[in-house]
Amino acid sequence: MAHMHTHTHTHTLSLLSPAKLNLFLHITGRRENGYHELQTVFQLLDWGDRLSFTPNTSGSITLQSDATDIPLDDNLIVRAARLLQKNALGAHITLQKCIPTGAGLGGGSSNAATTLLALNHLWQLGLPQRELQAMGASLGADVPVFVGARSAWAEGIGEILTAIELPQRWYLVVVPRCHVSTAEIFSHPQLTRNTIPIKMAAFFRGDTRNDCQQLVRQIYPEVDKALKVLGNFGDPRLTGTGACVFLSFETEAQASAVRGQLPGEWTTVLARGVNTSPALLELV
Repeated sequence: MAHMHTHTHTHTLSLLSPAKLNLFLHITGRRENGYHELQTVFQLLDWGDRLSFTPNTSGSITLQSDATDIPLDDNLIVRAARLLQKNALGAHITLQKCIPTGAGLGGGSSNAATTLLALNHLWQLGLPQRELQAMGASLGADVPVFVGARSAWAEGIGEILTAIELPQRWYLVVVPRCHVSTAEIFSHPQLTRNTIPIKMAAFFRGDTRNDCQQLVRQIYPEVDKALKVLGNFGDPRLTGTGACVFLSFETEAQASAVRGQLPGEWTTVLARGVNTSPALLELV
C-alpha cells in the first residue's frame, strides 16, 4: 500500500552570525565565586559566520560544517538547539565558518545565539527575548548580547546589558596566529582587577582601555607584534582577552589603505560596525 505523505512546507533560513569586538574592557572587581565584575562595550560587526537552518520533524539535530576544529555532536550550536527542542522537533543546520575560534570575536557565542533566534522562529515557539537570553547565559557569558542583537554597554559579570548607539566606524582586525585562553588570562595573578567603574559618558570621551592587553601581549609575542605594527597607524586595541587586535576608522577607504600596508601573510578582516545584528534584520 502506498504511504500517504502529507506535504510540509520546508524552507531553509540562512542567517549571518555576526562577530563582535570589545571596544574596551575594564575589570572592576572579582566576586567570591571567581567571576569578574567588568564593564565593556560590545560592537557588533556586519561580518561573521553563516548558519542555515532547515526545520524537520525528525526529533534530531544534525550539523554539517566546513570547520575542521568544531566537534559536530557537542558544540554550542547543537547545545543551543537542544535547549529549545521539544518532542519531534528537529533541524538540519549548516555552518560556514569565517570567525576564527579563540580570537575574542565571539564566534561560538554568536553561533549559539543565532541558533536560539532562528529555531525559536522556525519552530514557532514564541519565546520572548529575555527568556532566550537567560537560556543563552547558561551556554556562555557572551551569548545574551548576541540574542539581544544590539551593540551594547555591559556591566556586572557581563549580563547587565544596555543597548547603545555607536557612531558609524569601520574596523580593521588583525588575527594573530595564536589562541589566547580566556581562563588563563582571567585567573592570572598579574591581571588588573581594580579599575574604577566609569560612566558611559567617559567611554564616549575615549577614556578607556583593555585591562587584559598588557598581560596578553607579554605572554603572546604574536599579539605584541600586531599591536606594535598597528601602532604605526593609530591606537590599536585587543578585543576581549584576544588574540585579535583592531583599529577603527571613519571610512572604509582609510581602513583599506592601512590594510594594504600590513604584512601580506597576516590574516585580516575589514568590517563595518553595526548597532543592530544582521541576523535580526534577516529574521524579519
